[in-house]
Amino acid sequence: MKILTTFTLAAAATLALTACHGTGKKKPPQENSSTSGTLVMACDASFENIMEQEIEVFEFCYPHASVLPYYIDNRSAIDSLMNGSARVAVTATPLTPEQEKVLRGKKHFAKSKRIAVDAIAVIVNPDNDVENLSVSELADILTGKVTRWDEIAPSRLGNIQVVFDGNGSSVVTYAVDSIMHGEKFAPNVYSANSMKGVFDAVRERRNAVGLVGVSWISSDLRTADMSVEEKTRTLERDDSTATDFVSDIKVMPVRRDNSLHAVKPYQAYIFDGTYPLFRSIWMINTGATGSLANGFFAFVTSFQGQKLIQTTGVLPGTVHRRMVEVN
Repeated sequence: MKILTTFTLAAAATLALTACHGTGKKKPPQENSSTSGTLVMACDASFENIMEQEIEVFEFCYPHASVLPYYIDNRSAIDSLMNGSARVAVTATPLTPEQEKVLRGKKHFAKSKRIAVDAIAVIVNPDNDVENLSVSELADILTGKVTRWDEIAPSRLGNIQVVFDGNGSSVVTYAVDSIMHGEKFAPNVYSANSMKGVFDAVRERRNAVGLVGVSWISSDLRTADMSVEEKTRTLERDDSTATDFVSDIKVMPVRRDNSLHAVKPYQAYIFDGTYPLFRSIWMINTGATGSLANGFFAFVTSFQGQKLIQTTGVLPGTVHRRMVEVN
């Protein structure tokens, strides 16, 4: 029995796409407006899959618009916003009151919105015979209190090797702050320097475990293989929920320490908090009124932009839930 979660988004926001009939042909840049010109966006690299979907459909609908994304670590994305090299940032953390004050001093007035709730997925090799992990067991692995798989459960595997995407990544920050509660990583934790590197390590090494954003494991990221015209048409349909994960790695079910029920990071379990490893995704806009920064911000936070987010495996920022079972 497979769980399918269908979300009805709360309300359409200001920029409706129901009348979007883009040609898909890029046109010469025009003067900056909410639907034309060039926008530089700084984005936490762990959200690349999500924002690529948004950019492609937005540019299809508005051929005079060009969004230039830079996928970097979370701190650098915020720094780019602060120093004015980017007008929009997509981050794992909101601005602090002090950062907002600095921006106001530069006459840059930030508008922020939580656009999604991401889950941190725990991935292992398909040959891994451990059935699930609790949050405290995961913390013990990351801090080195547990170094072998057979310390968790009966297992044929030996020493555990932990891999992350990068030393300064927001996934690393989440692990330190929310899983390890400030403790240091064990010596068996290393950086693969990219999300692709994490997947390669887990595929190649039976004893490896990696942490990634859930949008990187959604096999039902249907829009990734669609033409942009098909992506736009999916926004008019109700069923746009990601329902399964890639098959060449194993997604480890995770449970809270006070629960016997371990779950994978499906959207329903992110929504109700059953899946314990989740975080917010923020979009911050410092563009002027009527600018392309404002237009793209309005699109991503709109009904259609949120439906695109829904297809990537993360949870849109504002939803109502309806669950059905599919045989």
